[in-house]
Amino acid sequence: MQSFRTELENPIVEEEILELEKRIRAFKEGKESDDKFKSLRLARGVYGQRQAGVQMVRIKLPFGRVTSEQLHKICNVSDEYSRGRLHITTRQDIQIHHVSLERTPQLWEELAKDDVTIREACGNTVRNVTASPTAGIDVNEPFDVSAYARATFQFFLRNPICQEMGRKFKISFSSSEEDTALSYIHDLGFIAKLKDGKRGFKVVLGGGLGSQPRHADELYDFIEAKKIIELIEGVIRVFDRYGERSKRMKARMKFLIKEIGKDAFMKLVEEQKTALSGVVPKFETEKYEAAPPLQDVTVPAVKIDDDEAFKTWKSTNVIPQKQQGLFAIGIRVSLGDFYTPEARKLADLIKKYAGNEMRFTLRQDILLRHVREEFLPFFYTELKKLGFAEAGYNKTVDITACPGTDTCNLGIASSTGIAAVLEDLLKEEYPHFVNGRDITIKISGCMNACGQHNMAEIGFQGMTVKSGKSVAPALQVLLGGGQFGDGKGRFADKVIKIPSKRGPHAFRRLLNDFEKESGEGERFTEYYERQGKTYFYDLLKDLSDTSKLSQDEFIDWGHDAPYIKAIGVGECAGVVIDLIATLLFESEEKIDNAKTALQRKSWADSIYHSYTSIVNSAKALLLAEDVKTNTQAGIISQFDELFVQTGKIELSTSFKEFAYQMNENEPGETFANKYLEDAHLFLKRVDAYRTKEVQDA
Repeated sequence: MQSFRTELENPIVEEEILELEKRIRAFKEGKESDDKFKSLRLARGVYGQRQAGVQMVRIKLPFGRVTSEQLHKICNVSDEYSRGRLHITTRQDIQIHHVSLERTPQLWEELAKDDVTIREACGNTVRNVTASPTAGIDVNEPFDVSAYARATFQFFLRNPICQEMGRKFKISFSSSEEDTALSYIHDLGFIAKLKDGKRGFKVVLGGGLGSQPRHADELYDFIEAKKIIELIEGVIRVFDRYGERSKRMKARMKFLIKEIGKDAFMKLVEEQKTALSGVVPKFETEKYEAAPPLQDVTVPAVKIDDDEAFKTWKSTNVIPQKQQGLFAIGIRVSLGDFYTPEARKLADLIKKYAGNEMRFTLRQDILLRHVREEFLPFFYTELKKLGFAEAGYNKTVDITACPGTDTCNLGIASSTGIAAVLEDLLKEEYPHFVNGRDITIKISGCMNACGQHNMAEIGFQGMTVKSGKSVAPALQVLLGGGQFGDGKGRFADKVIKIPSKRGPHAFRRLLNDFEKESGEGERFTEYYERQGKTYFYDLLKDLSDTSKLSQDEFIDWGHDAPYIKAIGVGECAGVVIDLIATLLFESEEKIDNAKTALQRKSWADSIYHSYTSIVNSAKALLLAEDVKTNTQAGIISQFDELFVQTGKIELSTSFKEFAYQMNENEPGETFANKYLEDAHLFLKRVDAYRTKEVQDA
């Protein structure tokens, strides 16, 4: 494998790319373990695929925003390093698949030239910061949240407090009380509010999906906008220190909140105040809030062939902006997949005829912004040529689905296959749902809920079902979920499990019954709650009978061969297997990071690197004693008990006081230098103790 040189203006990004290339080389040469390397590549957006030898690369796009130039660069990268397909995720990212691991540094370098990153798009980090796709143009918003989402993204990218957490951390910003960024399923959710003329947010804490969904708690009815970074920093510091690290399925923040309670959690957050960086980012509100200058171009003359189709499209896909005379255009992207030829033409359209901006949405769609009213017929005809003018944006036919068994290691049954079938069924048999009542339909290939199935009004989760000695693909049917606005929602109930090939039959029954039994204007969630879970179980019960499955029912959607259950090891937030030598080596790396941060005069960053070095060093000795270490707080307590109180390691104070010095000292140059020296001396002491133990063994 040949090394390469980068040509970037940003020295930090350049150094990271060179480091990735070096570590890939070491891994390929057998000089670095898979577990250690996995942590690094995941934090660089490089994720193992179901198919051996290739990677999925996730491109991190804060609040889904992309310009023409950036989209062209993403297309170039996809064509050069992948297969020309772009996949929009439910976190407003773009994923490309089938990428060779050795070429990921070059891929990253190309993206970085246009201010696009893959850093921390996967792994135990702060994931992409999402926001309402209509932020900045929403007629109901008190203000544009884009600048606040951007500042949050920038502050926590590469921040040492969130590089190696027990699990991933998700943040959203909703532009209005409609809560279109789904705050209640996030670790931290922010909803824009005005109070006494001041900008601020309602804040919710501790939400999440997965196998055990949890509704976020209301934390503040209102907090001033200028205080949100400080709040997030405190929350993440506590999660990093007290969050579970051994039991992966219990490591999300929602479990920590559930275990100790919101009040106890926030008390710990309050204790972090002295140690906080004290940085108040500049929120570039002017950059996002004004409509961009539009090119002085003449609207091209077009002829609309079907006026009714055009009117339907305008009624479902065109959104009036708060900027007078401007409109947004929603593009429904089936399964979130589109291709580079069409993407390039979209990029050219927004560059010449709109505001040079689009946003990817949480329903895996595209929203073009800043289109003048007289340009709508032209856009309709151009989008129609690209296959992007189908009506039904944000309507029932707009089905959400994760990649499932197509590429994901954890996929159990095909989510994209059943999604395509249901979309066709809706268009052919229920066309009135395209521009009528909206029922959200979401599908995941496994319990991890990347397709958000357990918050949908109708959800499906990939599973298996036994029939004799054979296994067939199945769907768990979930009903009654809903998003009610202002941080409130309802999770769907698991109603019944059926073979996958019976999914369309179940879907027909549900829609037919809804049309027949629901009241005028009644939402599906209301209808479900009125009828009750047992009613729907009885409605679908006969479809769950697996005593006589047909041969076709052993074949999953989109496949030709009989189903084989094949689940790999998931990497959604892979937990690194720590070895003693690796931990001590990482402690040295963190001390080097602390020194580098000192040179940049980033006192808070340096202090946190020193802290993590101290914790890592302590963890190494505990691991040598076969002591379980599932939280940082637990490490500190156990090290005191087993090493300091017994006199095996001599300290002038307790280990707790030694490690938590940063809670008592404001970040500054003097303390940062002292704490770095303490961390270095502690590592030497631990290393000497470990060396003696090995020699005496």
